[in-house]
Amino acid sequence: MSRLAKKPIIIPTNTTVAVSNGHISVKGPLGELARDFKPAISIEVADSTITLTQKSSAKETKALLGTYASHLKNMIAGVNKPYEKKLIIEGIGFKAEVKGQEIVLSLGFSHPVKVAVPKGISVKSEKGVVTISGIDKELVGSFSAGIRNLKKPEPYKGKGIRYEGEVIRRKQGKKATATAS
Repeated sequence: MSRLAKKPIIIPTNTTVAVSNGHISVKGPLGELARDFKPAISIEVADSTITLTQKSSAKETKALLGTYASHLKNMIAGVNKPYEKKLIIEGIGFKAEVKGQEIVLSLGFSHPVKVAVPKGISVKSEKGVVTISGIDKELVGSFSAGIRNLKKPEPYKGKGIRYEGEVIRRKQGKKATATAS
């Protein structure tokens, strides 16, 4: 059994959790998140705590137990404090600007790259730093990974899009050799 699922999940005072037929909705001060869970795991809400128990001892059920506990914790944390990812854009002429519900990136291609911002995410751009925030951890992470994949950082000059705090291993490049004749 998962160590995460053994402990009951505590619900903060300003958050409500509703369970009905495997559909769980978490409502908090920042918004509402909902998710469907398989019926192999029973989820009970009582006295501001959530307890997870497995209905069978199948291998798949044991694997789902910890995953569902993490999903519930992320949902509860997201409706109370938004998740945030920062992307740093490095390179001459590389820039990003937000126009309405899309982000326009200049990444050294012959054309600007336009990416639609999904509903539930807010994007801010200022001086080479793009801040992506929202209440759904999966959505924030997948959107920021999609933006990063447009131009991954290269190892010689470090140009491209990287996460804040990400370390890029740099390569030395070509050496100038002096030939004496």
